[in-house]
Amino acid sequence: MKKIAILILSLFMMANLTAQEKPVKIVFDVTSANEKVHGAAVRHVKAMSKAYPDSKFEVVMYSGAINMVLTNKSSVAYDMEALTKNKNVSFVVCEGTMKRHKIDKSQLISGVTTVPDGILEIVERQAQGWGYIKESQ
Repeated sequence: MKKIAILILSLFMMANLTAQEKPVKIVFDVTSANEKVHGAAVRHVKAMSKAYPDSKFEVVMYSGAINMVLTNKSSVAYDMEALTKNKNVSFVVCEGTMKRHKIDKSQLISGVTTVPDGILEIVERQAQGWGYIKESQ
C-alpha cells in the first residue's frame, strides 16, 4: 500500500512539473515614461524568456513609453537589443505614437519593430489567446 501511495504521489508531482513547462504567450503593455517601469518590463521579459524558452513574449510600447525605444534616449537599449535576438521575444512600438512625436524608424533601437496601433496590437494578441500584463508603477 505504501508503494502505491508513493507511486501515485510521484505521478502527481510529475504531472505538475509537466504542466508548468507548457509554453505560454504573453503580451506586455508599456505606456509609462518612467524609466523604472521600462527597466522592470525588460527584467520581466528577460527572466521569463529564459525560464520559458518555448514561450512567446511581446512588449507593446506606446504613448509615454516612446523614449524606451529610442537609441539616444532609452535607459534599456542594450538589454532590449540583446533580447530582440531571441526568437521568442519581440518589442513593438505604435506608429501612431511615433507620428505624434515625429519619430522616424531610423531612431529606433535595432530589432524594435512597428505596428500601426499599439492598443489594437494588444487586443489582437488577447483575441489570439495571449495573456496580458500591464507594466506600471
